[in-house]
Amino acid sequence: MAGNAKDFLLEIGVEEMPARFLDPALAELKELAEGALQEHRLGFKEVKTYGTPRRLALFVEGLAEIQEPLEKEIKGPAAKAAFHPDGSPTKAAAGFAKSQGVSVSDLVNKTVGKVEYVFAVKREAGRQALAVLAEVAPALVAGLHFPKPMRWGELEIRFARPIRWIVSLLGDEVVEFEFAGCQSGRTTAGHRFLCREPIELENAAQYFGKMRNAYVLVDQLERKEDIRRQVRELAASAGGTIEEDEELLNEVNNLVEYPTALAGEFSAEYLKLPKEVLVTLMREHQRYFPVAAADGSLLPKFIAVRNGGANHLDIVRAGNEKVLRARLADADFFFREDLRSPLVEKVPALEKIVFQESLGSVYDKVVRISANAEYLAGALGVGEQDGKRVLRAAYLAKADLVTNMVYEFPELQGIMGREYAERSGEEQGVAAAVFEHYLPRFAGDDLPRSIPGKILSIADKIDNIVGCFAIGIQPSGSQDPYALRRQALGISHILLAGGIDLSLKQLIASAYQCYEGKVQLKLSLEKVTEEVTEFFGQRLRGILEERGFAYDTVEAVLASGYDNFSDVALRVEALTELRPDPAFNNLLTAFVRANNLSKKAGTDQVVRSLLADPAEIEFYNRLCSVRDQAGEYLASGDYRSLLAAIATLQEPVDKFFNAVMVMVDDEQVRENRLALLKSLASQVKQVADLSRIVVESK
Repeated sequence: MAGNAKDFLLEIGVEEMPARFLDPALAELKELAEGALQEHRLGFKEVKTYGTPRRLALFVEGLAEIQEPLEKEIKGPAAKAAFHPDGSPTKAAAGFAKSQGVSVSDLVNKTVGKVEYVFAVKREAGRQALAVLAEVAPALVAGLHFPKPMRWGELEIRFARPIRWIVSLLGDEVVEFEFAGCQSGRTTAGHRFLCREPIELENAAQYFGKMRNAYVLVDQLERKEDIRRQVRELAASAGGTIEEDEELLNEVNNLVEYPTALAGEFSAEYLKLPKEVLVTLMREHQRYFPVAAADGSLLPKFIAVRNGGANHLDIVRAGNEKVLRARLADADFFFREDLRSPLVEKVPALEKIVFQESLGSVYDKVVRISANAEYLAGALGVGEQDGKRVLRAAYLAKADLVTNMVYEFPELQGIMGREYAERSGEEQGVAAAVFEHYLPRFAGDDLPRSIPGKILSIADKIDNIVGCFAIGIQPSGSQDPYALRRQALGISHILLAGGIDLSLKQLIASAYQCYEGKVQLKLSLEKVTEEVTEFFGQRLRGILEERGFAYDTVEAVLASGYDNFSDVALRVEALTELRPDPAFNNLLTAFVRANNLSKKAGTDQVVRSLLADPAEIEFYNRLCSVRDQAGEYLASGDYRSLLAAIATLQEPVDKFFNAVMVMVDDEQVRENRLALLKSLASQVKQVADLSRIVVESK
């Protein structure tokens, strides 16, 4: 690190940002800063970023005051063209030196390949960090991206929210620059209500202490742990606990600068509402932490976090209780109104709700889900009782969309469907499936547990995917407005986790058939099957690699087909288990030798009478024996044993190649020997195409 080192502070003060903007912005700011400092040859000890709803701060500890010097070599003409035999420079050397701003005496000779060239060596002293940062800092601010940036005033600049001040200090010196109409300086702002006076920073190191005195905890990790501690202590003092909820904690943390938690209460009569309703109201709409008893049931209490100190907490508590009380009263009214009629009577109203403009109403979708569910129940051989539950749940699955509760709180879809189904006297298995058909709703979410729930979830999701592909709506790049990727992942996880033996192509055909003659489709069944199958293949590839399977193992297995996901999982596991075994090398050697030539074969049907050499007869007999075993292994899904059995063919394969010429002039003999090799390759390809396996050189 050249020269002395100082701390550098860059703070961007803004109007309050949405909570979801903060974490990605801080991560991007850190990445941009590290890259820019390295590019500009400014050494540093550590780069950290801090933030609140009103500020993004970059703090570089131990930043060099001077850039590292730069030495560049510029290649010139060949040495023999640059200097005469007596060593005097030619016009070429003089011209090159002049163009590079150096003297001829500064030129050096270096050999490149077999040719000697002259090089101009240019040495550039490092600039002062203060001057470099005046260029780097505004570029860092301009380089930040946000989901929905704003423009303000007459400025063309876009940012998360309007920029109100900029602090830029290297040690005790201001790094001068202007951005978005703001001149950088040493003046920052404290908490909007608790510290109205501007704060002058003498140097960068004062930042954290002065901000704390101004009621701002700029370190988001410190602020988060402070909130966690306060919430836990208040819940314990109220006789309950707080369920760990990192997502809510992160959001609350990014909404405040100086957190103070407070406990509130609501009428116990509202506890008769479903727990999920109460949690949704408190968590999603008010950002409150629900308080639970030891048995998991809710207490009529909540924990809120205010952005400020402990002054007038009684008034703040009363205000929060009043807001929640109104929300709970609304929910109670909606709940009672919805229960005035059973869930099944709400289904006809789905005809008035458009599912997708080209794919009909939600009621039309219910009809298709029912048909898909019926096909799945038959294909999977479910029992009569579960079959009835599947069809009943399919009919009721979307009925809660027309309820008052779901209209007001859409995130409760499925949850209220289950609740209303139970209260309408439906079987518990039916009610559970109504909820489970939405699972999984996001990455890492629970999968359906019941058979009807699994079937209904697949039936609903495949309807969405096939319908959208059939009318030409497909995800592209980052655009996926109908969340088709998430739904394909959901189906894939359900099939893999449950070991469900199901044909993807037949499932696609069943879903497509539900649309034929009812909506205007742009793509044929063949085209939809091709595109949807490839779409699922991408999801399946990602899932298997995330589970730790080698990429070439996954590629080898998928190349042999992936119509049945459960079967794919068995094949990947079998190949993974075999690869460390010495038998795998035998298998790979036999396959590669056979596969390379067998590509020229027109058939894998061997004519026994055309086999003459003892080596090819032995190869054929051993292959027939393995093929008989293969049928048993395939039937039981024992791919590990199948591959191990084929591996025993390496010896007869080697003898075959040593004893006979495959590509002989006799066409019949040649084709028969190629068929023999193709038969071996075909046996292996029932499990995986081993030509996709990457063999490391030794």
